[in-house]
Amino acid sequence: MSQYFSIHRENPQARLIQQAVQIVMQGGVIVYPTDSGYAIGCRIGEKNAMERICRIRDIDKDHHFTLMCRDLSELSTYARVDNTAFRLLKNNTPGPFTFILKATKEVPKRLLNPKRKTIGIRVSDDPITLALLEALGEPLMSTSLVLSGNDFAESDPYEIRDRLERQVDVIVDGEHRGEAPTSIIDLADGEVVIVREGAGDVAPFVQ
Repeated sequence: MSQYFSIHRENPQARLIQQAVQIVMQGGVIVYPTDSGYAIGCRIGEKNAMERICRIRDIDKDHHFTLMCRDLSELSTYARVDNTAFRLLKNNTPGPFTFILKATKEVPKRLLNPKRKTIGIRVSDDPITLALLEALGEPLMSTSLVLSGNDFAESDPYEIRDRLERQVDVIVDGEHRGEAPTSIIDLADGEVVIVREGAGDVAPFVQ
């Protein structure tokens, strides 16, 4: 049975954030709100937690996993970013975008797209997300909480609890969220490729 914390959307309670992060630090799987619906995540090094997430989401190893980062400086530890990509990132983060970039050696191989050696990177401006990352002190390995058979990210924390309370370790209720997942922008090969148009405005990326 998972822990369930109702956390204030604008002013997250530090005590509850710390309790949620403690569960993640112990290898737990967390469902948490972002600026584009709910996400599911775990620590970068937790292989078992990642495998649980794959089963919950019904995804395979070719799926593009995402590192949810606090800011651009943290992002540069895990992804290789040239000057053009950096300008695009700087102008469009934080926000509801996932950027696909070539990964550095800091990223475990199991998180990489096996063919391209890439990783998804996100910087959110959601207060709850940022509070969790600040307390954790490292990125969260994440993916949008799009359950099998659905096209949209889960948005209702009560419905999430009904469906997943026996499969995850902690659910953070940050109120109802939008259903649109992030817009995905692929910058890995020196060109701008819009993979998915979602919550983020893709106009700045159109050549």
